[in-house]
Amino acid sequence: MPINYDPDKHARRSIRLPEYDSTYRGAYAITLCTYQRECFLGVVVNGEMISNELGLLVKACWEEIPAHFPNTDLDMFVVMPNHVHGIIVLKDSPNTATNQATTPHVESFGRPVPGSLATIIRSFKSATTRRVNETRNTPKMPVWQRNYYEAIIRDEDALHRVREYIALNPIRWHEDTENPQHREGRGTACRAPT
Repeated sequence: MPINYDPDKHARRSIRLPEYDSTYRGAYAITLCTYQRECFLGVVVNGEMISNELGLLVKACWEEIPAHFPNTDLDMFVVMPNHVHGIIVLKDSPNTATNQATTPHVESFGRPVPGSLATIIRSFKSATTRRVNETRNTPKMPVWQRNYYEAIIRDEDALHRVREYIALNPIRWHEDTENPQHREGRGTACRAPT
């Protein structure tokens, strides 16, 4: 702990949903930003995302999620130059799948809950970090920001809005605050679609 540690200044603010049990079935909109929002996953040309080798690698890892987490389905997904948006659907909670009594599974730091959204994203980030660093020959370099953004998709209207947001993300890149050409002098927080 630094000598001048101030918990109000130095505490990491969680941007995930507090006290929400993310092992429950449902759809979640996810946004992950690259480390320091570096644009290394490809480029947007005339409103179309052109993924490079690293962007294609990230997409392939995303598509492998259901093979590692059978309680998941994937919906819309897009790789952008310095972030990704996707929808993950949890089909069953781990307890439902094993016929155990359902109890809350709110994750606490350092305690992964099998099949939870946080565990799925942690696994995805770990796999992509390893593979990106192998491809770039940059061992132990961070690839993603430490956290991620999530939003619960509560109904069909919200699902439609999130799908549209994801589909139109490349077309709107010129006005996106994650676009380095747009964000000069502005805030740079990644955010989940709502």
